[in-house]
Amino acid sequence: MWKPERYAWLLSAALAVVATPVPAQAPAQAPVTTAVVDTGRSWLGFEVRTRFGQRMAGEFPRYDGVVEHLPDGRHRVRLRVATSEAVIPDRPRYTAWMRSQSFFDAIRHPWMEFVSEPYGPELLRDGGALRGRLSLRGVARDEELVVAPAACARPGLDCEILVAGSIERADYGMREWQFALADEVRLEVRVRLHEATP
Repeated sequence: MWKPERYAWLLSAALAVVATPVPAQAPAQAPVTTAVVDTGRSWLGFEVRTRFGQRMAGEFPRYDGVVEHLPDGRHRVRLRVATSEAVIPDRPRYTAWMRSQSFFDAIRHPWMEFVSEPYGPELLRDGGALRGRLSLRGVARDEELVVAPAACARPGLDCEILVAGSIERADYGMREWQFALADEVRLEVRVRLHEATP
């Protein structure tokens, strides 16, 4: 025979569980910018070779970047580079061609961006592979750069961080002039940092 009083305790317990507030989860920690690229003391360059052995070296005079400290102790770098201001010194015709639709297509894609994968802070000291996502001409691809071992205990602050690598033009839709230009574009970065203002 059903006797409600026998199950009153069960009903009370169920109501207590429902009424107990669920502890709010702590909000995820956002990355903190710890350092900013010192654009006055850094240098970003590129090099393309012709099929005839000629070397065309250029520079990116305008860029900005930050180093983020992630909650797990690793770092991540974000770098934006203005392809619209890429220049081959003393070669105005080559500079115009480099910014044109045939190469960087700077009118439609004035910036390229590199966002690294998280890395341990020892990478900048000891050197090694810096992997990340490069966005250029509307195409995003995983690329790998190489960081040289540092010459000081605080890379970027007390000495330069040297980074080098290369990309393939065809991977980013730069397929014109294949008969005259090598597909490889070499990149070189010399970075100095200053600590971010709180």
